[in-house]
Amino acid sequence: MDANLYTRFEEHAPDPSAACLLLPGQGAVPSRVVTWGELAARSARIANVLVGAGCVPGDRVMAQVDKLPDTLALYLGCLRAGVAYVPLNTGYQRRELEHFIGDAGPRVIVCRTDGRDTMMALEPEATVFTLAADGGTLGAGARAQREEFATVVRRPEDLAAILYTSGTTGRSKGAMLTHRNLATNATALVAAWGFTRGDTLLHALPVFHVHGLFVACHCALLSGARMLWLPKFDATEVAALLPRATVMMGVPTFYTRLLAEPSFTRDAARHLRLFVSGSAPLLPETFAAFEARTGQRILERYGMTETGMNTSNPLDGPRLAGTVGPPLPGVTIRIVDDAGAPCAPGAIGGIEVKGPNVFPGYWNLPDKTREEFTADGFFRTGDMGTWTNEGYVQIVGRAKDMIITGGLNVYPKEIEERIDALPGVEESAVVGVPDADFGEAVVGIVVGRAGHALTEASVIAALRGEIASFKVPKRVFFVVELPRNSMGKVQKAVLREKFSSGIAGPREET
Repeated sequence: MDANLYTRFEEHAPDPSAACLLLPGQGAVPSRVVTWGELAARSARIANVLVGAGCVPGDRVMAQVDKLPDTLALYLGCLRAGVAYVPLNTGYQRRELEHFIGDAGPRVIVCRTDGRDTMMALEPEATVFTLAADGGTLGAGARAQREEFATVVRRPEDLAAILYTSGTTGRSKGAMLTHRNLATNATALVAAWGFTRGDTLLHALPVFHVHGLFVACHCALLSGARMLWLPKFDATEVAALLPRATVMMGVPTFYTRLLAEPSFTRDAARHLRLFVSGSAPLLPETFAAFEARTGQRILERYGMTETGMNTSNPLDGPRLAGTVGPPLPGVTIRIVDDAGAPCAPGAIGGIEVKGPNVFPGYWNLPDKTREEFTADGFFRTGDMGTWTNEGYVQIVGRAKDMIITGGLNVYPKEIEERIDALPGVEESAVVGVPDADFGEAVVGIVVGRAGHALTEASVIAALRGEIASFKVPKRVFFVVELPRNSMGKVQKAVLREKFSSGIAGPREET
């Protein structure tokens, strides 16, 4: 039996003439519609392009592209061709791309027009296409191809995608996701959240990570629903479009910005049956303020790159602020102490997950994969949590020191290494501090060397262009020394507490 995820989408697709993507117009540009039939034809053409470029099942296709209708068609074309899709954050810079390309070994790279020369220099052996609003070279090549393509048969365990996530050393790891991982998780979410062909999902998320691509898109594609396809989140635009939608998915930052938008009223939100939040913790204050404004409770869920979604507050039933709900059907979660014994409700421990949603491991890192799994097959998430009396999971922190800012993962070690390499820097520490807009803000704490004139502005300026903008610290503070425990480890909890109130203070011009 064919386990290709695209085949599952095809089985649930409505009439080919039905709308799939709704593209709101801007200014004098009218609204456009991409039908299910058009999307199928585009994905077939792109699959033919990939095969023509030498791709065979199991090859990797890497994409660093803007959010366009053809971005979704590219992903579907990869599924149809049996190759692994490797999306990259559009903010990644050359030095970051070197690692991803060197690790994944893509047969084809698709990028924005202005990135073509860089990609060709980094991987001369790959075929490089561009994707742009006018189609780019990928679009031009696709137009010359047939609108038919026999979807490649895949086994459940075959690779569908590789998504890069931060690692314990700051070096990004490629999480391998199979057709079974993605299909079972999507099926569980469609059922849990009640998706039908009558739904319209307001989609303002990026499509280079799990939330925007696999959670949002898959729910729509597996239910035959429509998507209001927005290139980015804008609170004013989203508030105006809400009456056309039935479901919205977002990160906490979306909801804090909506609450600050005057046009976001109870009337604007009354057409929606569901608001979903994830990728970062939703503050209880945001949960309460949203309910007061709209009369609706945001549904918070919990997942990660390696597992997809693990838990969800219920569609019908109590949604508890500060919790992420019970495990999804088919997912087993346990919370254990340092000795591996199950924790009682209220006791904090490490969260471990097992189920068909859990990835098989990290690309090219068998030792790291073995390290992250228990002997009985549970994945150690690195998150700390507890059970509530209701059987809901409550996340209390992250053992791996990850920062989640605006729904995007940042590992401090990577930034610390960049700061430490700057002239005049003795050492540094990077932490996340609470932020009303981003959930957490990246903050750098620097120890300078005598005789060097370091400033906040100079450190930030040096990092820009070297790393993605979301990784660049919002603030940089200078100290004589970093606090350490008796073992010499930097006490980041002390730094977080000390500088959490300074994020909104005056700063130097940058």
